[in-house]
Amino acid sequence: MYYAIIARDKADSLGVRLEARPAHLDRLRRLQDEGRLLAAGPHPAIDSEDPGPAGFTGSLIIAEFPDLETARAWADEDPYVAAGVFEEVTVKPFRKVFPE
Repeated sequence: MYYAIIARDKADSLGVRLEARPAHLDRLRRLQDEGRLLAAGPHPAIDSEDPGPAGFTGSLIIAEFPDLETARAWADEDPYVAAGVFEEVTVKPFRKVFPE
């Protein structure tokens, strides 16, 4: 089943986010290589592909895991969590309808 990992950044965390980004992306690439990643990306703080110093307000990852507990454990081990980027992380089941 798919699970949505919805994270909200702490204020003024852009510098820490950028430092932890390579390790964060490596984990996502592993999910992608395993065929388990549906979508992933950040939420820009402004209406722009590249928000520059405005940074981001959080991230969304939708990936396949065996169960909710495994998805939560995976999210808890994210480099952004370890670095203190996220204020809050929510993990919940996601049912893909479209695209078919």
